[in-house]
Amino acid sequence: MSLYEQSEQAPPSEPARASVEAAGLDDAGHLRHALEGRRHAAAARCARALVESGRAADALDVLAAHADSERAALDLLVETLDASGVVHRFAGALLLDRSAVDDVAQDSLISVVQSIGAYRGGGRFTSWVHTIVKRRVTDHLRRQRDSAPLVEEEAPSVRMSSLIATRATVRQALDGLPDLYRVPVVLRDLEGLGYAEIAQQLGRSLGTVKSQVSRGRAMVAGALRTPDAAGDDQARGRDGAVG
Repeated sequence: MSLYEQSEQAPPSEPARASVEAAGLDDAGHLRHALEGRRHAAAARCARALVESGRAADALDVLAAHADSERAALDLLVETLDASGVVHRFAGALLLDRSAVDDVAQDSLISVVQSIGAYRGGGRFTSWVHTIVKRRVTDHLRRQRDSAPLVEEEAPSVRMSSLIATRATVRQALDGLPDLYRVPVVLRDLEGLGYAEIAQQLGRSLGTVKSQVSRGRAMVAGALRTPDAAGDDQARGRDGAVG
């Protein structure tokens, strides 16, 4: 189970609560305080609370500021961004083909992770994400124009296959995922099972499996980022959206 999932079950400890209350912090401040103290379970609880109270953008701003330098913050950013529905809403607003939304959203989530080093702050993280989603939508429409449309379930796994072909450490990255995400990703991208078959095998809903595969793929992309990734991202432009 991931920290984000665990946060639904575990209340904050009394010392942690007293610390943030003494500091006079608001909810976003609580999250920042937890990340700076490397209290990842507490950070996950704060992020979930912000999402559930309609303040997902605040949670994402704080997480994005830490994500390039700390793997746990990057993973929590992936989970929070996906749980907020922001990427799906952006893609859905730009696409007439509703069947393509999941496809583009998964690709966008991976792009966000791969280019996180280029995020400079100074504005809402969601605005930066929107730029990336628009580029992924453009890519999708270009593929449709230039060739036969891709099957809904294929495009993100094609991108994942590219990662596998070029990264010798992908197995280690997969092994580092929480089982909640690792198992669906392995079944989908390494064993080639369909989403419906995975859902039946794991006893999970189809929507849950699709979401877990999407998050898992993005986390693998995050684990495969090289030490020079931030510098490479900077060279791509200040908006950080990969082409």
